[in-house]
Amino acid sequence: MNEGSQGSGPSAGGATVCCRVLVSGRVQGVGFRWSTARAAKGRGVRGWVRNLIDGRVEAHLEGEPQALDSMLAWLAKGPPSARVDALERFDAEPLGAEGFEQRRDGGR
Repeated sequence: MNEGSQGSGPSAGGATVCCRVLVSGRVQGVGFRWSTARAAKGRGVRGWVRNLIDGRVEAHLEGEPQALDSMLAWLAKGPPSARVDALERFDAEPLGAEGFEQRRDGGR
């Protein structure tokens, strides 16, 4: 697994932290977006997920540090039908997301 920077916000519980994630591997056409949305909602993580034209999946995540840590651990493995080769995490500004959505490919 390949990790980028560690995201923004404090590491204390209760605060909202945000990050952008790029997932590489066999992550399109295997239910990755649907499974990601379900996993995020179950953890109380807000944001979105979408397929990129280059074959990766991109996600914006917002939530409490413990919830994001759990979500990132899930993304590092993905659903059973996927194969995750790399997970890159980057700092992101909060968008004030409410809920979690699956966006159309390329964010359109």
